[in-house]
Amino acid sequence: MREVRPLKYKELDGLSEKQLKEHHDVLYAGYVKKIDEIEEKLKKIDLASAGAVYSDLRELKLEETFALNGAKLHEGYFDNMIKGGNEPAGKILEMIERDFGSYENWEKEFKALGLAARGWVVLGYDLDEKKLKNILCDSHNQGGVWNMISLFIMDVYEHAYFIDYAAGRKAYIEAFFKNIDWRSIDKLMSRFGIYFLEG
Repeated sequence: MREVRPLKYKELDGLSEKQLKEHHDVLYAGYVKKIDEIEEKLKKIDLASAGAVYSDLRELKLEETFALNGAKLHEGYFDNMIKGGNEPAGKILEMIERDFGSYENWEKEFKALGLAARGWVVLGYDLDEKKLKNILCDSHNQGGVWNMISLFIMDVYEHAYFIDYAAGRKAYIEAFFKNIDWRSIDKLMSRFGIYFLEG
């Protein structure tokens, strides 16, 4: 059974407590609850009735990826923020400069993807190419890349900002960038051995 991870802050610069509580306690927690519900139903599924046009197995397995990625993407999103943020430094900054030409180039592309995406923008590390890439995802279970580790995640669904910004996605993105916890991203890179892979 999955646990709902607690929020490590009440509010952020430009994101109110009400906005964060609705997003975390309702949306994210709902995905966690659905994963448990789907997993319970899968234990009792009739495998003999599997079919590609329609079957309970097919529908549950499709929705499992939607709910599971919904939970994981939200966990990454909430984990990579801290009130007031901090500056990128060290290896992650070097890798961004190497793979995007400069930090400014990376930020410009990432923010532009935030306006272009319907759901998520993810900075990932491609294990095959040993390179950072910005990825656009319109839905939880569309757009992810195999053999890629998600390092930095921005939610651009309206539920992430509508209470504070209404339809003002651009203003939300600017507020989001004021709260980036680059140390959290650095810890992820160490945990997954990316620094080791980079040599």
